[in-house]
Amino acid sequence: MSDTPDYTPPKVWTWNKPNGGKFASINRPISGATHDKELPVGRHPLQLYSLATPNGQKVTILLEELLALGHKGAEYDAWLIKINDGEQFGSGFVGVNPNSKIPALMDRSGPKPIRVFESGAILMYLAEKFGAFLPTEPAARAECLSWLFWQMGSAPYLGGGFGHFYAYAPTKIEYAIDRFAMEAKRELDVLDRRLAVSEYIAGDSYTIADMAIFPWYGGTVKGWQYDAAEFLSVHEYKNILRWADQLLTRPAVKRGRMVNRIRGELANQLHERHEASDFDSKTQDKVATAG
Repeated sequence: MSDTPDYTPPKVWTWNKPNGGKFASINRPISGATHDKELPVGRHPLQLYSLATPNGQKVTILLEELLALGHKGAEYDAWLIKINDGEQFGSGFVGVNPNSKIPALMDRSGPKPIRVFESGAILMYLAEKFGAFLPTEPAARAECLSWLFWQMGSAPYLGGGFGHFYAYAPTKIEYAIDRFAMEAKRELDVLDRRLAVSEYIAGDSYTIADMAIFPWYGGTVKGWQYDAAEFLSVHEYKNILRWADQLLTRPAVKRGRMVNRIRGELANQLHERHEASDFDSKTQDKVATAG
């Protein structure tokens, strides 16, 4: 990346200097492990390796919702992966997710462990495993999955596009910010129009589509993303705000947002989650007091 307006790309790109702004230390043009490190394994069937980014929150929200419904098989251990420290490039993590992105899930409930990576795939896998939050009627299922995959395809423009150039890039590039701000607002308008005629994203029922979209777009209109609420005029999206506030009344959503969180109020940070009681006894405010 160059901060000069007359930059001309070379005929062949080469990686001769770190780039990526805030994330330069962990960005590289190759995949695979950088160091040997096995992943910890707890006592529950489901082992989650994650961080409370929007993508990570999707899965912990679903797991907490499943437990709230009484699905005891959804008990899980959530292990913290500090992506800014490059922990996603450890050999154990790469074995679960060769793409080195959080979240990653190992299901050890069967005769052989099953790995699942990519947040959308994890949501589908768990929803189908427990028969919850994914409609079975064909039209309703198609609507839910369409919105789920809308999120998977759209959020990179919000995060890697708008968020990166607005908040993280080492230089402010007007063209890039304008380009991705336009797309972010277009996506918000898509959702706002949908929620003007539908209580939840996929219809009258709360589904994994809501859980996937809420951390990204609900978080944006609530002002949690990139300190950009005023810049994007998020107050305009009244239907998204109504929906986001509705989801925030759900105890499982509140719990799911706490798991593997390392920023914000200490009372809302649960670095690891191994038991339901951890929410009462092991949040960072209590850990700090005990220490």
